[in-house]
Amino acid sequence: MTETAIPDDGLARRHALREREMRRKLLALNLLAAVLGLALWSLLSFIDLAGLPGPLSVAARAVQLIANGQLFVDLAASVQRVLLGFAIGTALAIPIGFLMGWYTWARGLMEPYVQFFRTIPPLAMIPLAIVFLGIGEVPKVFVITLAAFLVSVISTYQGVVNVDRVLINAARVLGAGDAAVFRRVIVPASTPFILVGMRTGLGAAWSTLVAAELIAAQQGLGHRMQQAQIYYDLETIFVALITIGITGLLMDRVLLWLDQRLTVWQERR
Repeated sequence: MTETAIPDDGLARRHALREREMRRKLLALNLLAAVLGLALWSLLSFIDLAGLPGPLSVAARAVQLIANGQLFVDLAASVQRVLLGFAIGTALAIPIGFLMGWYTWARGLMEPYVQFFRTIPPLAMIPLAIVFLGIGEVPKVFVITLAAFLVSVISTYQGVVNVDRVLINAARVLGAGDAAVFRRVIVPASTPFILVGMRTGLGAAWSTLVAAELIAAQQGLGHRMQQAQIYYDLETIFVALITIGITGLLMDRVLLWLDQRLTVWQERR
């Protein structure tokens, strides 16, 4: 037992060392990319390209918005809308995607509608949303929900239909019924697709946010950008853009962490 355990421990240790080394290299490259991006931004603002504000003036404006609390108010309003729309869209997309992938009758009934609405940009639904849902929070969340749903449902559906038939047949040969096959084979095998769909859906939710806040919003990062545009306040626009990017990136990292925990069995590069 001891003779076989030593090589296994050594292999696991070498694998862990390689992963740590890869993470360090990635972090170093990420920092290098950030420095290069700031340098390019500074250069473009120095030559006064279309009145582009520099990093320092944007940072000064960010400090002002943080000091008077406006940035936190707008960020809280936008995050609330994105999280609500993303949660509703994902909660609807996952069961519908499973149904479409597992049952032919569900695919026949639902796929035409899903494919039809996929060709229509969610932003094009804003006029109808205003007519039928008014100008409160509901139409804003509806548009974000639609964007997250349409991305996640296709990913979930594709994950189910891509499950290896050999695994399903093997489970049936071993005596598993439909419920057991679904729970022990379909759900685990399609989880990577679902999580990729959730990450893409989260990005779609954030990308829809600014337009959704065109609907008579009084707070939010998109609303702040629109107000800043009227007064040609480019620093405020940049602060809102950077805040959206950083917040979206942090939320994506959470989903990526969840992906790595739920799919530890999956080989990664």
